[in-house]
Formats: sequence, C-alpha cells, structure tokens
Amino acid sequence: MTISDLPAINASLNFISTVFISTGWYLIRHGAWRRHMACMITAVIASTFFLVGYIVYHVHVGEKSTHFTAQGMVRPLYFAMLISHVLLAFVTLPLVILTLIPAFRRRWDRHRRIARWTIPIWLYVSVTGVLVYLMLYKWFPPPNLALPH
Repeated sequence: MTISDLPAINASLNFISTVFISTGWYLIRHGAWRRHMACMITAVIASTFFLVGYIVYHVHVGEKSTHFTAQGMVRPLYFAMLISHVLLAFVTLPLVILTLIPAFRRRWDRHRRIARWTIPIWLYVSVTGVLVYLMLYKWFPPPNLALPH
C-alpha cells in the first residue's frame, strides 16, 4: 500500500459509513435498537478511519493532486457539491460526538433530538464524499492521474 492508495481506501470507508448509517437509520425506525447501535458504532469506526486516512493523505500530498480539471456544466456542479460537502463535514464531527454522548449516558430523549439532525447531515457528507472521489479520481481525473489506454 502506498499513499496514492489512500483516496480509494478513504472512499471505500465513506461508502461503508453510508451503508451503516442508512441501515442504522432504517433499523431504529423499525424498533431494532440493538442492531441500530451496532450499525452506528460501525459507521463511527469507519468514519474515524476515514478521517485518519484523509489527514494522512493530505499531510503527505497537500492539495496538488486534487485539482479538478473538468470543464463545462459538471464543473459548477462539482464545486457546489464539494463546498456543501466540506462545510457540512466540519459540522458532522461535533454533531456525531454530541449525538453519542447522550447515547452513552442512556439519555434517549436527548440522543433522539440531536440524531434527527446528525443522521441526514452525516449521510449527506458520506454520500457526497464518495461522489467527490469518483468525480475527481475516476470520472474526470486530472492528466497526472489519468491511466494510459
């Protein structure tokens, strides 16, 4: 494994988070709170590994390899999604922590109240994280990342 493998690994971790956040949300709405807890703990772990991988990658490569070069209509769509993703990502970490604290204290009323905001925002950030990766590295890669045909 090299540092250049981290974007794909990070996108995979975001996808895993997406699956477990969605499943956990479904399970709690159907009364399966134990399975909900297992899913949400898994999502937190995957998101934590993502965050570590993201930081390690950007400390090593900076922003030089993440220049979006596509033109046309996709460009403003990409940047709108990226801006909303980044802004909400900054909100997600404190929201997840603020959601977990009452859960650990078994304060279900408080947990439920904040989770109503946390889950859709966290889910959006996870999904758009995967989309940003796909757009930047797979669908519209910069010339230095494009694979020869």
